[in-house]
Amino acid sequence: MYKKNTVLFHPIIQDWFFQNIGKPTDIQNLAWPRISSGQHTLITAPTGSGKTLTAFLWSLNQLITGKLPTGQTSVLYISPLKALNNDIQRNLIKPLKELEGLFELNGDRFPNIRVQTRSGDTSQADRQRMLRQAPEILITTPESLNLLLSSPRSRLILTNLKTVIL
Repeated sequence: MYKKNTVLFHPIIQDWFFQNIGKPTDIQNLAWPRISSGQHTLITAPTGSGKTLTAFLWSLNQLITGKLPTGQTSVLYISPLKALNNDIQRNLIKPLKELEGLFELNGDRFPNIRVQTRSGDTSQADRQRMLRQAPEILITTPESLNLLLSSPRSRLILTNLKTVIL
């Protein structure tokens, strides 16, 4: 089993990956060292090859280990279609729940990591709630990002970004 680049991750995250995903793909092995060193990275691979997880896993690792703070938006995912927002959110919440369970089993602290979507369908109440308590991971569309950037108050959500995934 090729583990070279998964050692970048917290051991529990590494174990979760091997138990639930399996061996890293070539794309993951190429991308993770670049992502973890802060390099801008373009990942191209066929559908279903794990690009989204490749892009998100390092950010999850950083949030879980406290290297990225909670209570502010550090990760922005720009989805090309509003219809994908909820799929991406579900695909993040599931591993987060699994990882939380593993951390608790090991007696390790697991932070509250909120994943929220922002689109034209987001209610005004949810938008206001997001301004009061920003999610750690925000999933949005280009159109909604434009609205966020156009509003001085909403733009504050984006002031602490560390990762942008397109």
